Amino acid sequence: RPKWKVLGFVLVFVWFVWFCCSVVSTISSGGYLQGNVNGEAAFLGGKEPPGQEKVVLKKKITSLSYAELGTSIKKSGGHYTYILEVFGPLPAFVRVWVELLIIRPAATAVISLAFGRYILEPFFIQCEIPELAIKLITAVGITVVMVLNSMSVSWSARIQIFLTFCKLTAILIIIVPGVMQLIKGQTQHFQDAFSGRDASIMGLPLAFIMGCMHTLAGKFYLNFVTEEVENPEKTIPLAICISMAIVTTGYVLTNVAYFTTISAEELLLSNAVAVTFSERLLGNFSLAVPIFVALSCFGSMNGGVFAVSRLFYVASREGHLPEILSMIHVRKHTPLPAVIVLHPLTMIMLFSGDLYSLLNFLSFARWLFIGLAVAGLIYLRYKRPEMHRPFKVPLFIPALFSFTCLFMVALSLYSDPFSTGIGFIITLTGVPAYYLFIIWDKKPKWFRRMSDRITRTLQIILEVVPEEDCHKL
Repeated sequence: RPKWKVLGFVLVFVWFVWFCCSVVSTISSGGYLQGNVNGEAAFLGGKEPPGQEKVVLKKKITSLSYAELGTSIKKSGGHYTYILEVFGPLPAFVRVWVELLIIRPAATAVISLAFGRYILEPFFIQCEIPELAIKLITAVGITVVMVLNSMSVSWSARIQIFLTFCKLTAILIIIVPGVMQLIKGQTQHFQDAFSGRDASIMGLPLAFIMGCMHTLAGKFYLNFVTEEVENPEKTIPLAICISMAIVTTGYVLTNVAYFTTISAEELLLSNAVAVTFSERLLGNFSLAVPIFVALSCFGSMNGGVFAVSRLFYVASREGHLPEILSMIHVRKHTPLPAVIVLHPLTMIMLFSGDLYSLLNFLSFARWLFIGLAVAGLIYLRYKRPEMHRPFKVPLFIPALFSFTCLFMVALSLYSDPFSTGIGFIITLTGVPAYYLFIIWDKKPKWFRRMSDRITRTLQIILEVVPEEDCHKL
């Protein structure tokens, strides 16, 4: 088990990590009406999937399923670990294969682009921000996050605490003037707020998968670092319940504040909703908003890298990723290879291709595996009734959530067969990869020698060793 101790800082971090990732999209997008390809990409503007505003808050309660999974299976790795425990190695490998190669680099690039746009906003008030400038600043931000998580777990956690307060400050800057507007009777934009919207069943898969993909994704980040949480039986349920209350309140009040000043049409046209709102109500102080929002984005980048690197660490420990990813630095005791492996992949995503289309293709796969992980909770209830469960949720909650996930994924095959089909094909590439790299044990000698040489070379360069050897030093 990883033994990286943070002397209380990690505990504070995990209490707010879901809040950090979820509220980011709230600040920028105006909540549910300005939907987009995913929650974090809302910082960059976009059009909403039909019906998104009807599904986001309804899914908050499903976080309780992860509280039970995290307290009954006390291993890091999140979905990967739960799928491995219930359904076996092949589905678990396919999950981490798609996450490593496509989903996580693309998602990190998108939220980082939001950071780049907002950090430059005060310097380009009267003109459009050049795309190249956004990408260059974004690349710098990604590099800083990777270096920070590679150098020190404790400093990463300390900075996350500070950034969490920045998020809360940003939320309050939006909510307080909005409440004052509401008191003054500014309610004209609430009239017929949902009129003219396409609520057909064919729009539900896009609304559910896209609208909830990242606004809810952070709820399971705590389960990625279960082994680093002290007293997880108490901390995990309490953290998730408190986060649920904070996030729900933040979403509702922020959206109410937005609509006291901005109409639904203006929300859709704005590339930076929080800035548009602050320019109308806060005057010169509006310059502070993009700075706080940029810090919020940076916090989400930091929290995401911190959590997902543990997923790659655990997958490597189970033999599903290269051995080097399960090694830790000899002095800093950080999972250095598992952190930096994302850097080149994210840079490739950042400077090439259409990130949003790519996430659109793969979002169905992500929610398929999320549905399977929660369905595994039901399976364990019947197959392992003796398992110690410090926290139990009513069975209808995971049943409803897993059914909704799987139903929406199936419906998306009908409503958008092209995008879903491409995502399905990309996901299936994990099957031959599993048999080629994991099952096939008669690899040529030259391949094994080359693999061992690369591993030793990387160990020397990165100064990393297997965890058990590190404790002997």
